[in-house]
Formats: sequence, C-alpha cells, structure tokens
Amino acid sequence: MKKFLCLFFLTLFALPAFSQEDPFAQARERMLEQDVIARGITDPRVIEALRRVPRHLFVPKELEKLAYEDTPLPIGHGQTISQPYIVALMTESLRAQPGERILEVGTGSGYQAAILSEMGCEVYTVEIIKALADEARERLFRLGYRNVSVLWGDGYLGWEEKAPFDGIIVTCAVDHLPPPLLQQLKEGGRMVIPVGPPWSIQSLLVVEKRKDGIVTEDLGAVRFVPLTREKRIE
Repeated sequence: MKKFLCLFFLTLFALPAFSQEDPFAQARERMLEQDVIARGITDPRVIEALRRVPRHLFVPKELEKLAYEDTPLPIGHGQTISQPYIVALMTESLRAQPGERILEVGTGSGYQAAILSEMGCEVYTVEIIKALADEARERLFRLGYRNVSVLWGDGYLGWEEKAPFDGIIVTCAVDHLPPPLLQQLKEGGRMVIPVGPPWSIQSLLVVEKRKDGIVTEDLGAVRFVPLTREKRIE
C-alpha cells in the first residue's frame, strides 16, 4: 500500500505545472511556443514575462477564449490589445532592464505595462481615454503590479514630471516622432514606436537617442490604432 501511495504522489508531481486554477495555462504555453519563440523571440526575460501574465484577464470576458490567439482583440472604446507576437517583439526590442524607468504611451487594458512590470521595470503609462485608464489602474493593482503608475492624459506629451526615461514604448501609431517623447528619453535610451499614416500600414521603428543624434531601425510593417490627442471620459 505504501509503495502504491508513493507512486501515486510521484505521478502527481511529474505532471505538467498547469494549475487547475488557471484553465488557460496550456493555451498560454502553446502561444509562447508557436507564436513567440517559433517566430524568433529569444530574450528569456520577455518569454517568462509573457508566461506569467494572464492575458485572458486583460480582454473582455466574452473574448477570453481568444486571448491566446496571435491576433489583436477589441477592448472597447475603439481600442485594441496588440497580438502577443507584436507585444513580445516590441518588448524585446526595447531591451529594458530591471529597475529602469519606462514610459508607455497607450495603456489600453494594461497588458503591455504588466509585461514590463514582470521584467522588473518601473512603469509609467499614459492613457487618453479615462474609462480605460481607470479600468487598467484597478486591474493592475488587483493583480499585484505595484510598480506601475497610470495617468489619464495626452500620451503625445509624455509624462514630463517623471522624465527622463530609460525607454519609451508607444502602442498607438503616429505620423512623426513626437518631440516631447524624444526630449524625455535619456541619452542612450531606446523608443519603440509605430510611425505612419492612421488606419493604414505603419513601420515599427526602434529609435535610439545618441550624443550625435537619433538612429532608427525599421522592424517591419505593422497596423496600430492611431494616437489621439483629445482626452475622453467615456
């Protein structure tokens, strides 16, 4: 009998570490393997952050089953949560390190901020739609992300009181590089930003601020909702 019990417990501990409390754990692993790692994301800190953040809690309840598909999803107010691969690509390209101060423009539901939080960054995120800002602030606090500050405001202007930033990540499209963001970026810092016409194809740029000027790298074509300047309450 004792031998049978030992084998039983060994079998339990040998099972994959997918908790019954998280029915999406297997879907999240599949997403990582097929849509993130297989497409060239190699930074282990980025991969682990995507593994730890429950993306299904950052989308509307009725879309939970689609949370780990590699596609953007609507989150209300005409906004979307980016597809997992793009989140991973932008995060990896930022090269953020633990303890660094990162500005995010376009909080949305808070998913990107949670990823950066998991990587040990001090995150300052700006959202122009008050309802989304309030929801994201409550969600991030409830999930235990204490190193994230959310501001309802015009992200084009950045967050001057908290500047300078080691890195800036912009999750909405602009047709030029916003001067306030470049000013608030530290020398040696990096900004990842989609640049191009609204409601069309943009280029995902990595912008590095150096002593002798700005250097950009084009990561390829993307499609983001446009950055808006008018603060909205609803």
